Amino acid sequence: MALRAVIFDYGMVLTGVPDPVAYDAILHITRLPADRLNSLYWADRHAYDEGKLTGVAFWQNLAAEAGLSLSPAAIDELNDWDARMWTTENHSMLAWQEQVKQRGLRTAILSNMGDNVHDRMEREFDWLARFDVLVWSYQLRLAKPDPAIYRYTLEKLGTSPAETFFVDDRQENIDAALAMGMKCHLFTTIDHLRDDLLAQRLDAELPLPEPAPVSQA
Repeated sequence: MALRAVIFDYGMVLTGVPDPVAYDAILHITRLPADRLNSLYWADRHAYDEGKLTGVAFWQNLAAEAGLSLSPAAIDELNDWDARMWTTENHSMLAWQEQVKQRGLRTAILSNMGDNVHDRMEREFDWLARFDVLVWSYQLRLAKPDPAIYRYTLEKLGTSPAETFFVDDRQENIDAALAMGMKCHLFTTIDHLRDDLLAQRLDAELPLPEPAPVSQA
C-alpha cells in the first residue's frame, strides 16, 4: 500500500539539540549538579506531557523534590527557560517536510508536549501551519507510546497505519508505531534518514532529504 502521510515527532526531530544557553540558565537558577537536575527533570516529564501537570506545577514539584526554596518569580523564570530550551529548529528536517508536502503527502506532528513549551512554539514558529495535523499530548491527556494517541493521529490524517511513515527519536515510540503496522525511522541525523529511506526502498514514495551541509573547519 502506497504511503500517503508522514508523522513527525517534534523534539530532537524537527528541533535541534536543546538550547545550551537555556540549560545553563536552569542550572544557574537551581544551583543543582547537572546529573541531579537531569534525574529530577525526567522523573515527572511524562506526567507533564500527559497534561497531569502544568509547566508551573512541574517546576514547583521539581523544586520541592530537590529541597529548593524558590520564589514564584524564580519558578516562572525556570518555566520560561524550559520552553526556550525546546524551541530550537532543525532546518534540514523542516526542509524535508516541505519536500514531502510538495510530493502530495499529508504531514502531521505527534509530540509529547507540555503546555508552556507549546505556548512558546505557537509564538515562535509560523511553520507549524504547514502541517495538516498537529497533535499535542497534554491536550489529549495521552502520550506516546500509548497506542491511543497514534490512532487519534491516524484518524485525523485519514490514513491507515500501512499508509503512514513515522519518524521519532525514541525507540519505545518507534516500537509502538511498528506494532500498529506503520513504516518507521528512528531519527538521529538527516543523513541517517536518507540512508534508511534508501535501505527500506522508500525513495520511490518519499523524497530523499538533502544531505547535511559539511561544516567548514
